[in-house]
Amino acid sequence: MKYIVIVGDGMADEPLAELGGRTPLEYATTPNLDRLARDGACGMLRTIPQGFEAGSDIANMSILGYDPKRYYTGRGPIEAKSMGVDLESGDIAYRCNLVTVEDGVMRDFSAGHIPSAEGGQLLAALQKEIPEVFIKSGVSYRNLLVVHNGKGSTSTPPHDIVGKPVAGYLPEGGDSSLLITCMEASRRVFATHPVNAARKGSGKPMVTQIWPWSGGKTPQFPLFADKYKKVGGMISAVDLLNGIGRCIGMEIITVPGATGYLDTDYQAKARYALDAISHLDFLYLHVEAPDEAGHLGSVEEKVRAIERFDGLVGTILGGFDGVVAMLPDHPTPIRVKTHTADPVPFVVRGKGRDATTRFSEREAAKGMFGMVNAVDLLAFLFR
Repeated sequence: MKYIVIVGDGMADEPLAELGGRTPLEYATTPNLDRLARDGACGMLRTIPQGFEAGSDIANMSILGYDPKRYYTGRGPIEAKSMGVDLESGDIAYRCNLVTVEDGVMRDFSAGHIPSAEGGQLLAALQKEIPEVFIKSGVSYRNLLVVHNGKGSTSTPPHDIVGKPVAGYLPEGGDSSLLITCMEASRRVFATHPVNAARKGSGKPMVTQIWPWSGGKTPQFPLFADKYKKVGGMISAVDLLNGIGRCIGMEIITVPGATGYLDTDYQAKARYALDAISHLDFLYLHVEAPDEAGHLGSVEEKVRAIERFDGLVGTILGGFDGVVAMLPDHPTPIRVKTHTADPVPFVVRGKGRDATTRFSEREAAKGMFGMVNAVDLLAFLFR
């Protein structure tokens, strides 16, 4: 038997007045998600264990069966693994966003989804000013900062504080003084950099500084093949997901046109997934776009992302007859523009059928699986 888990990042939401009291999932036209619900069975999945922040790292580790209480050390070291950065024993790796802060307020956690080439230029200039840390540019606003012989620090994800003054959310802990020094240096360097000079007057937000967060040391995961006795693969355009995949020994499949944003090539992902499952036992197919729409607070973009995601699901269903599970990793409600820890709907084809005829938050809550902890999901699928 072969298995595909399809994750629509942040797809779950809340009822919205502008959609007549429906959620984006309920409002969107989703014939393939609904077909999956009719052919399978639904339930609700608790992806964020109590005491943890509602992050994609925590949620996706849980879905893959790796209990964050046991294995989680931080988001930064997982992304370091994806970027090919080998951390030494004393290194602390932080996720490092390029952001827009104006008048002391976080205006944009992604600096307008800055192109990778522009971000790389800014960070190369910054690296010269702060040689005591190591900076690695990644995709768009998602980058890495490594503190050697670090002590650790806590800080708030920038997407959680959009529209809020940043003064109350600066790093705290052993590395905080160094991190704040790096943030101050980035403001000086970026203020006069040609990238920002070119942006001025273009309508694009200025890239004002870096924002390091979620640091940690290299986690020690058991390999997926040892844990489940199956060969697994990962398709995602996000370093975090690929980092988790590499940490647990999955094959990482790169898809041309997959951007990790609203313009990603959904159908290319589906085609590559069908090709990959021919030689794998298990595939984890991740799509970031609904989450990005949620962070933007755009109802229209979220509905559009869900409908395009539905097309991807249709292609998978048309070319694969094994077990399929489909779910969000967490909600990213339009109302709050960030993640929440609420349970998410899920559907499985190949493990029984119930009376559900549509896929949505409210319909899945009536499904026969009831409430399931995410860390138990794969063991259930494989049983």
